[in-house]
Amino acid sequence: MPESQNNKFGILTLNAIAAVGLTRLPDGYFQVGNTITDPDAILLRSHNMHDMPVPRSVVAIGRAGAGTNNIPVNQMNARGIPVFNTPGANANAVKELVLTGILLASRNIIPAIRFVDTLQGDDADLHQQVETEKKRFSGLELPGQILGIIGLGKIGRLVADAAIKLGMKVSGFDPKITIDAAWSLPAEVRKVNEIETLVHRSHIISLHIPLTDSTRHLINTDLVARMQKNTVLLNFSRDEIVDEDAILAGIEQGTIKNYICDFPSQKLQHHPAVIALPHLGASTKEAEENCAIMIADQIMDYLINGNILHSVNFPDISMEREVPYRAAIANANVPNLLGQISTCMASIGLNIHNMVNKSRGEIAYTLVDTDKPIPQEIINAIENITGVLMVRYIPKLPSDGRQ
Repeated sequence: MPESQNNKFGILTLNAIAAVGLTRLPDGYFQVGNTITDPDAILLRSHNMHDMPVPRSVVAIGRAGAGTNNIPVNQMNARGIPVFNTPGANANAVKELVLTGILLASRNIIPAIRFVDTLQGDDADLHQQVETEKKRFSGLELPGQILGIIGLGKIGRLVADAAIKLGMKVSGFDPKITIDAAWSLPAEVRKVNEIETLVHRSHIISLHIPLTDSTRHLINTDLVARMQKNTVLLNFSRDEIVDEDAILAGIEQGTIKNYICDFPSQKLQHHPAVIALPHLGASTKEAEENCAIMIADQIMDYLINGNILHSVNFPDISMEREVPYRAAIANANVPNLLGQISTCMASIGLNIHNMVNKSRGEIAYTLVDTDKPIPQEIINAIENITGVLMVRYIPKLPSDGRQ
């Protein structure tokens, strides 16, 4: 049941969330705003949560975007709190920016613009200077160029499809590609099993992977050394995936022609071979609205039904309601906990109508539907089982939450 004021679910917003998403949370069941006290859930975009106390009332966190590095996910694991994100909602916006970066580099657009900005004189003088100097900015056409994509999720697949339509040859590397992603990958993409092979073969390399311990500084001195001369490297994923010192050394050695990224830094600032954008990847009206709609729907379904879709720390899990009474339980993924939970319910004659249990890493999550209401003392007893992180009793609301 809702923990917050007026018997409504309280949703605290830490950033501006597109109204088209928030309107999906009906007033009858939700109270949304940036001053909500004791919220049930938190919605945010880029706000840094690492330095803020998360209220004890919070049972879910939703990020209107893909990356969750601004959220203390490990701390939420310990409290049994799922952290949701919106993978793919901003994919088209990022794809378009990647294509922009490829075109900027291949046709030397940025240095050409800088050159034009320096011109002085009348039209005749300008014409003379342009005709004398324009060869400095001669570029390459894209057909036949080899694009290497590291990461074949939604964005990587869209970039691959667009590049193929522009006549490019595309290679892809992703050892963790899902079956669904593999099926939706354009048939023309050449799948490469070793990242070193992809880097060595590609004229242009685009990164589309999350930042994890294993991908931090994935692009390092060793990989840069394997690149062809005048490689163009694009990073619209996360800044720390690349080692900036390795990038600068690669530029100095002629291995990297341009580094194009969405993450300005003091070390790269004003370097003529670097094109850094102010984190524009998802900065379109359409992407912001897609993210807002997606995260609002996910949070609503979790709060009302306990279902989970697109969580970065919990398994995807869903169960149709056939009876009104449901408990959602998050616990450490260790043996015999499910049996203890069932025994606890059976101790007072509660009949389990339906149950689903899934795990992901160290977290297990269970939905249990019963034929009778679950007394508070049973909820308390389950909470006291060693290894249980969070228990929610969520009887069915009068409707599905929509008016």
